[in-house]
Amino acid sequence: MKVVIDRFEGKFAVLELENGKIVNVPIDIIPQGAKEGDVLLIEIDKKETENRQKRISKLFEELKE
Repeated sequence: MKVVIDRFEGKFAVLELENGKIVNVPIDIIPQGAKEGDVLLIEIDKKETENRQKRISKLFEELKE
């Protein structure tokens, strides 16, 4: 999904989504150096998701022992 930085308001970045909706997100999660008009790419990191799920499952199994 691509989003455009519309503007910055205080501690928030105002983003326009592909469907035209506007959302506010904390400015500290925006890549450093990003500016108004920049296009950001939001994607799912399937490999990292899988790694996290494996770690959580392992911890859960250890707790059950």
